[in-house]
Amino acid sequence: MADNTFKRYELKYMLTRYQYKQIKSEMIRYMQPDRFAHSQIINIYFDTPSHRLIRDSIEKPVYKEKLRLRSYGVPDDDSEVFIELKKKYKSVVYKRRLEVSEQEAMDYLVGGQPLYEDCQIGREIDYFMQVYKDLEPAVVLSYERDSYKGIDDPELRITFDYNILWQNDDLTLQKEPYGHKVIPEYKVLMEIKMAGGFPLWLSHLLTKYGAYKISFSKYGEAYKQMVG
Repeated sequence: MADNTFKRYELKYMLTRYQYKQIKSEMIRYMQPDRFAHSQIINIYFDTPSHRLIRDSIEKPVYKEKLRLRSYGVPDDDSEVFIELKKKYKSVVYKRRLEVSEQEAMDYLVGGQPLYEDCQIGREIDYFMQVYKDLEPAVVLSYERDSYKGIDDPELRITFDYNILWQNDDLTLQKEPYGHKVIPEYKVLMEIKMAGGFPLWLSHLLTKYGAYKISFSKYGEAYKQMVG
């Protein structure tokens, strides 16, 4: 079992396909493909039956949190997946994640079985699940992602997400992605993730192509469509 902790700033931008192509082509002087340059990401978001977590999040509080199970590609029972606890305070994102098998993750999150190993991140997730006692799988969100990291600053990451889909009929990671479009096909969600200051070259590039920061949640948008 591997564990990971992240603390960083995350900024989001909704791009047209033209902006996406232009920004990606010009940033290559400063960025390089990440280890997993292209990936298919599948998430199960957990919430209460009344969707308390996402309803609170949509109100844009100073502090918000979410729990999800993430896989890269369609897993089988033995594939490694990530249980992720994500918290946001103001503009700073804190992410804790555990790497476990898909079977172990579902036994823990849905079946109420304890994790096989004890660690600090596991205890934080346990506490979260005790606070929100009736958590259950709420929605499956999937998308394709292109990932880049800074050449001089590896802590700088830029990702582009597209073909973002949601569905709540088959609440499992073990299905080929399908569902409703979260954003139109001609849109791409860009996320900038950094530990330090905003690079000047990137600021100039975003200004050049008219890309402006937005507040956007994939799960939040899916929920609005779900109830709308």
